[in-house]
Order: sequence, then structure tokens, then C-alpha cells
Amino acid sequence: MADHLEASVTLPSDPASVSAARAYVVGTLAEWGLPADTEVSDTIRLIISELATNAVQHTFGQSPTFTVDVTLDRDEHLRVGVTDSHPRFPRRLPAAVQQDNGRGLAIIRWLTAECGGRLRIRPTREGGKTISVELPWTVPAQPVTAAGQQEP
Repeated sequence: MADHLEASVTLPSDPASVSAARAYVVGTLAEWGLPADTEVSDTIRLIISELATNAVQHTFGQSPTFTVDVTLDRDEHLRVGVTDSHPRFPRRLPAAVQQDNGRGLAIIRWLTAECGGRLRIRPTREGGKTISVELPWTVPAQPVTAAGQQEP
């Protein structure tokens, strides 16, 4: 595999874009050798769902689009991030607060830590922010065929 792979897609800040973001990331990772039916793929699918949902719900119409970036470095580190143009950074809610929502970043942080990765939030030059996770890259021990099935 190459030393550095990148993929990116920009989507409208619309609830329908959350599933498009998931499909894009899972499809890209499958092309890079990670089958869609693995536990790691499921974890990444949940992380990107939470990141994309946050970009849609918490920008209050001030970010008409969001961008999903996927980067693989030296077959060792996978970075998946979502960038929006809203200037406000996410805030951590107190653990005692009882709410039906607002726990997305806590879920992302926990899932990332469980995989041995890290969460980063950084500003963009344009005044928005990128929330990304870096995870160790793990691929199946057996080669993957073009159809996405492991060879015996």
C-alpha cells in the first residue's frame, strides 16, 4: 500500500448527509483494505456518524457544508475528521446533566480511547474547526478480494 492515502468529500449540512458521510468513509476504507463488516469498521462508522451529526445539528445554519477527510499514513495511522465553518468549539457537559442528547463527543472520545487512538479539535484558518480522531490502522490478516470478501 502507498505511504500516504487521502480522500475527502464535502456535503451539505443536512441530516441526509450523515448517512452519505458514513457510506463514503466505509467505502473508502474498504477500498484501502478494511472490510465493512469488521468491528473496527463499525466503530469508525459510529464515530463518523457522531461527527457528521454534530456538524449538522450544532452549527445552527452557520456552516452550509461540512467536509469529511480520511487519511492513512504508512499503513499505521488512520485519521478521520469532519470540518465545518462554525467558530464555536464543542463544550463538555457536566456528567450530572440529564439530557437526551449532547453526548456525541463523549461517545467519540470513549470509542477512540478504546481503540488506542486520540481525539483532536483544532481551529481552521477560515475560522471554523476540525474534529478528528487518529486510530491505529488494523487490517485483516487475510487479503481482501475486489468484492470485499476475505480470501480463504
